[in-house]
Amino acid sequence: MRRIAPLAAVALAVVAVPVVIAQNAPQVPGAPDKARVAAGSYAADAGHTMVVWEVDHFGFSKYTGIFGDVTGTLVIDPANPAAAKVDVTIPVAKVTTASSGLTGHLLRAGKDGGKPDFFGAAPADAKFVSTSVVLDDDGDEATVTGNLNLNGVTKPVTLDVDFHGAGTNPYNKKATVGFQAEGKIRRSDFGIAYGIPAVSDEVELEIHAAFEKQ
Repeated sequence: MRRIAPLAAVALAVVAVPVVIAQNAPQVPGAPDKARVAAGSYAADAGHTMVVWEVDHFGFSKYTGIFGDVTGTLVIDPANPAAAKVDVTIPVAKVTTASSGLTGHLLRAGKDGGKPDFFGAAPADAKFVSTSVVLDDDGDEATVTGNLNLNGVTKPVTLDVDFHGAGTNPYNKKATVGFQAEGKIRRSDFGIAYGIPAVSDEVELEIHAAFEKQ
C-alpha cells in the first residue's frame, strides 16, 4: 500500500500537468468566430495586408511576387454583411520579387521613351472598389465583385473571399478582422502583354488582408 500511494500521486501529476499547461498557454487573439466582428469602419493594416500574384514562367515553373503596404477601408455590419464595402489602394511601385533583376524590369521605363514592358518607372497605384458582396449559406465565405483600376485601365474583378478571423489586437487594443481571397485576372486586359504566352497572361491572385476598427 505504501508503494501504491506514491505511484498514484505520480500518475495524477502526469495527468494534471497537460491540463495546467493548456490553461496557461498563450491564446491567439483572433478566431474564426463571426460573433467577434464589430460593426463599423475599418482601416487596412498595411503591415499585414498583401496581394500575392503568380504567373506561369515558360511552362517550367510558377513565379510569385508581392504587393505590400496596402491601404484602404472596410465598412461592415455583421447584421448585414452583404452590404459591406471595401476600397483599397495597392502601391504598384513597391512590388517585390525574389529577383532584383525582375523587380527592376517590372519598374523599368520604356526604351527611348516608349511603352514600358510592365509597369514603368513611376506606376500609379492600383485601386479596387467593391460593387457587390454575395455570401454563402454559412456566412463565412463570399463572392466579392468590384472594379480594379490597374495601369490606367479599369475592369471588373471577382474574388472568392473567406473570413479568416476576428478579435482584439493585444498591442493596440483595436478590434481587428481578417480575410483571405483568391481571384484571377488577365494582365493583357490591363495593357501589360509583354512576354505572352511564354509568361502567362493569366495572373493568379491570393490576398491576405487585416482591417482595424477606427
